Amino acid sequence: MKSVILAAVNIIGMKKSLLFSLVLLLSLTVSAQTNTSNRTTSPLPQPKREFRGAWIQCVNGQFQGLGTDRMQAELTRHLDALKQARCNVVIFQVRPEADALYASSLEPWSRFLTGQQGTPPSPYWDPLAWMITECHRRGMELHAWINPFRAKTKGTTALATSHPYWKDKSKFISYDDLLLFDPGRPENRDYIAHVCGDIVRRYDVDGLHIDDYFYPYPVAGKTFDDERTYQLYGLSTQTKADWRRDNVNRFIHQLHDTLRAAKPWVKFGVSPFGIYHNAKAGDNIPGSATAGLQNYDDLYADVIHWVKQGWVDYIVPQLYWQIGHNTADYSELLQWWARYSSGRPIIIGQDVERTMQYADPQNPSVNQMDAKLRQQRQTLGVDGSCLWYSKLIADNYNDYARRLELTYHRYPALQPQMSWITDETPGKVRRIGTETIAEGTFLYWDVPAYTSWKDKPVKYVVYRFASKSRQNLADPSAIVGITKYPFCKIADAGKKAPGYYVVTALNRIQNEGLPAGKRVK
Repeated sequence: MKSVILAAVNIIGMKKSLLFSLVLLLSLTVSAQTNTSNRTTSPLPQPKREFRGAWIQCVNGQFQGLGTDRMQAELTRHLDALKQARCNVVIFQVRPEADALYASSLEPWSRFLTGQQGTPPSPYWDPLAWMITECHRRGMELHAWINPFRAKTKGTTALATSHPYWKDKSKFISYDDLLLFDPGRPENRDYIAHVCGDIVRRYDVDGLHIDDYFYPYPVAGKTFDDERTYQLYGLSTQTKADWRRDNVNRFIHQLHDTLRAAKPWVKFGVSPFGIYHNAKAGDNIPGSATAGLQNYDDLYADVIHWVKQGWVDYIVPQLYWQIGHNTADYSELLQWWARYSSGRPIIIGQDVERTMQYADPQNPSVNQMDAKLRQQRQTLGVDGSCLWYSKLIADNYNDYARRLELTYHRYPALQPQMSWITDETPGKVRRIGTETIAEGTFLYWDVPAYTSWKDKPVKYVVYRFASKSRQNLADPSAIVGITKYPFCKIADAGKKAPGYYVVTALNRIQNEGLPAGKRVK
């Protein structure tokens, strides 16, 4: 059978000698492991599976008014830095205030994109579609991040005529210069779920992510006036607090079902505030040894209930405090969330700036990066981290990004397993071969057959071992590359790449198929 590599070249009308240009174009899809002499020895075990995410937010105005070319250039800088640090998930904010950083017939273009809500970008582009393409080219997942209930931030002074507020003002509540969808109204929950379903159906996102704004953060002297809605929809047996929690529960359940119906492989993630509930004597609510704002009591977000019910696929508690914080200690909260994971991955929201500014209590001569990541990796139930925020990685704030690359993210990592979505795996790849041309040596293979998305191969992992008897697929240092194409470069021109090579296939949620191997002499 003719080489897959040469077939790909023939399809696009290229000569064999031009394959290297094609490979350069496609190389962004590969998370390659290259051994370089300036790498330091990792002080921590290197997991094969780990969520390595970063948030890219728009609500801080960092992209507002940049224009198409400059914003794409800045996003490219972020993505290249995240790839260099071997991050594998980008969480991109696309709906901060019932608006859109994507083409929507339901809500107006965001002012955080163009400077004026409702004004499309010029030259025209679709940031979400562009980001999906760019993340996938770099081998990273893209999770679309929305704020579900916020309809206006404090800094927004004018709403576009197409904003949903103008269609029925009674559905919204003003609070401390914010405007929010009233979570107690069923039609609002229906509408937001519909918006999310629209995103997932029209875009090839890998996940849908919501942040920590449910009912608003309480402000002293301010009242969130939902009494009328409570009288209309609340049960006589419910306190207002219980009714509010039930409203958010209903929304989370509905959103889960909406996503599963649209595309069952799309992961649903939530990044709640870092404290669920402060432990109090005599109450039966699970609580941590903390004394701060609470999800359960103040935001009416019963996150632990959502996890128990299986309504969310991963949780990213925002543990932005330092180790040793007086009222919200990082170490206490990490252990607490791990205890209540209910088998779902707990991903630690890491504040890069605070981590690098505070000294390790056990070793005051260094910052807290090593101590935090060591605790993260040594805690059962914790499956990775998400970095706040991407610009600090792009800027290599206090050397954080470089240390990720050389030490903590030394090798590529697959995503944490989510067998509740599906436990099916792709089949074995077939007929592995090699092709040596002027530009180097390539491994290629035939893709396995499939019957549905559950066993459809979408990526491949290529490993190299000294011999067949020494293969260990649990060792991430053996990974040569992770690619969505059925070939992978294994040696440069004029270099040899002897060893026993193994190829496995991954499906949409990165379940790994059985290995197929070939010795290369």
